[in-house]
Amino acid sequence: MNPDYDLIIIGGGMVGASLAISLAGQPLRIALIEAAPFPTQGTKGTPGSERATPSYDDRAIALSFGARRIFEGMGLWPDIAPQTTAINHIHVSDQGRFGVTRLNAKQEKVDALGYVATARQLGTVLMSKLQQCQNLTLISPATLTDLKIGDGNGNGEDHATAVITHGDGNTEALTAKLIVAADGGNSSVRQQLDIRTTARDYQQTAIITNITTEKPHNNVAYERFTPNGPLALLPMPENRSSLVWTRAPNDAERILQLSDEDFLAELQPCFGKRLGHFLKVGKRNRYPLQLIQSQEQVRSRLALIGNAAHTLHPIAGQGFNLGLRDVATLAQQIVDAHQEKTDIGNLSVLQTYADWRQRDHRLVIGFTNTLVKTFSNRLLPLAVARNIGLIATDIIPSLKHGLARHSMGIAGKLPRLSRGLPL
Repeated sequence: MNPDYDLIIIGGGMVGASLAISLAGQPLRIALIEAAPFPTQGTKGTPGSERATPSYDDRAIALSFGARRIFEGMGLWPDIAPQTTAINHIHVSDQGRFGVTRLNAKQEKVDALGYVATARQLGTVLMSKLQQCQNLTLISPATLTDLKIGDGNGNGEDHATAVITHGDGNTEALTAKLIVAADGGNSSVRQQLDIRTTARDYQQTAIITNITTEKPHNNVAYERFTPNGPLALLPMPENRSSLVWTRAPNDAERILQLSDEDFLAELQPCFGKRLGHFLKVGKRNRYPLQLIQSQEQVRSRLALIGNAAHTLHPIAGQGFNLGLRDVATLAQQIVDAHQEKTDIGNLSVLQTYADWRQRDHRLVIGFTNTLVKTFSNRLLPLAVARNIGLIATDIIPSLKHGLARHSMGIAGKLPRLSRGLPL
């Protein structure tokens, strides 16, 4: 039979939208299914976001230099760049200790080590582009209610069937050569197919908010490790910084109940006075922190990307960037297979994608886990050792360069989009 689509993407958030856009212009029939209503033409935001003008409280997204390259390859960077704040320096320190590591864009011979954009701004660019894709059908609001996939070994269909329920309650069965799960950490695709996960509860809660500082941030991103968990500040426009403050769950609940003045008073000694006094804090949100890994990245006619495959601790700001590199690699595999007249849902095609991504997943997850574990331990010998490590990384060029390349997402074998090249 001829399936309804070549590819159905479940989940229209930033990762799912990026995959659809990366395949725009290809001779492929694509459907993007999203549970939240898509904004209509001319409105701002991603699915489910408020349609309002930018505000002080807009959530920040860290984009690595590698993410910039991917968006360049997709033709989106000229629209995204004006909305971003460059990260020219990264400063890593351990509260109350002597160790520090400093990364510098000029030393790495790049325009910036990374960038910060708000989710609203990035979503607006993605949504505008989605609505211009001629080979794409946007289906929302709609939820996945059933999914059937052949085993690819002659014992099943040569397509997958996704049963969706529209916002009006009507159901519809859609067929495709390939299903891509981009539906987040609570993936309905994983649940439908009984794909198991491994989870690690960090027993930490991230407090997310924006703050204004007395001194200009000068495009410096800070990662500071404290006895109660890591604290990160990312530079934003108008001398705002995006704060990610990790605390124990009970402590986080207490801090969230503080007045703005008391909140800033408790935050100040944890960070210090590098940026002077903290002057203003916006709306505060909290997120329990877990590492969730899918035990399967692919099956015949199925691939998992982004948070559906891996949900990370926010330390080092690698979550969205890792998902975007999933997009770049899977998109290349799909395009290459289609050009070679190979079934894009064939397990061998998808296994190549999974094998390619395995090393990056392992390194990033291992790195974030090590940071959380190492800097959460306050034993004196370990504290001395990790601070020696910070100093060594700061003064040994090869170590610093290696850390910078991994932080920028440009280490290892890179697909075309990750080199800034179109598919």
